[in-house]
Amino acid sequence: MITAAALPVTSRIDATVPLARWMDASLARFERAADAQLPAVSVQPQRLHEAIRYAVLQGGKRVRPLLVYAAGEMAGASGAGLDCAALAVEYVHVYSLIHDDLPCMDNDVLRRGKPTVHVAFDEATAMLAGDALQAEAFKVLADAPLAAGVRAALMRELAFAASTAGMCGGQAIDLAAVGQPMTLANLEQMHRMKTGALLLAAVKMGALAGDAPALASMERYARAIGLAFQIVDDVLDVESTSAELGKTAGKDAEQGKPTYVSVLGMDAAKEWAARLHREALEALADFDRRADRLRQLADFIVLRSR
Repeated sequence: MITAAALPVTSRIDATVPLARWMDASLARFERAADAQLPAVSVQPQRLHEAIRYAVLQGGKRVRPLLVYAAGEMAGASGAGLDCAALAVEYVHVYSLIHDDLPCMDNDVLRRGKPTVHVAFDEATAMLAGDALQAEAFKVLADAPLAAGVRAALMRELAFAASTAGMCGGQAIDLAAVGQPMTLANLEQMHRMKTGALLLAAVKMGALAGDAPALASMERYARAIGLAFQIVDDVLDVESTSAELGKTAGKDAEQGKPTYVSVLGMDAAKEWAARLHREALEALADFDRRADRLRQLADFIVLRSR
């Protein structure tokens, strides 16, 4: 785990509403929106809808929706339009998890503290649930109560993040790298695509749902925190248990996947995460207290224990 002592002390906290309370409220808001938007289990095909809701509801850290809400708060966005952006990002993330866990990819049996979708249901249903969630993501953006130009911009950001230039491409590189040596530069490129692209999209989509202030600075923040997120994941995969993570610990080493820990070593990996955390905060240096949620989330991402 990254320790607080390794981090800068420049993060400014808005004490009026503690982060934990803001996160609880934001997660409850997201859960209500998802529960209302997703097809009901009573609607045919019932088993597919049950699998979709099983995958999305009541689980996960929700880092991507939280980044959408924090960036939207900074940009003056609110309401159903921001909820739609948060839903769309998380739907794409969850679809990727469902597919990643399939036997043809990582073949994992535990996700978010419960059996993976293909274990709880079956492989075909899991594949369709992931496919459907990708479609639902763009459907919810198309129907968002936002100007047509904003809807188009949000859809483009999400499509690019999920494309072969982003998440899907990064996953392909990851699968090809099993058992193979990888340079640090190639490892960084892979994770900027596989993990970082969607985290970047979350920040940009939250900003675009409002007045998108100084988007270049917010992008620098998101690129730094996106890579830090993956490095911390690699650290936790070594230092934590499956019960703590809610997914199978040690899976990367077992499968021979290159990670920041295997390439750099544990101490250097932790130091890089701390350095990226500083870069994220520095990117927000010119913003006032409206950016405090983003600063707090940078702390949360790097200091998390799961």
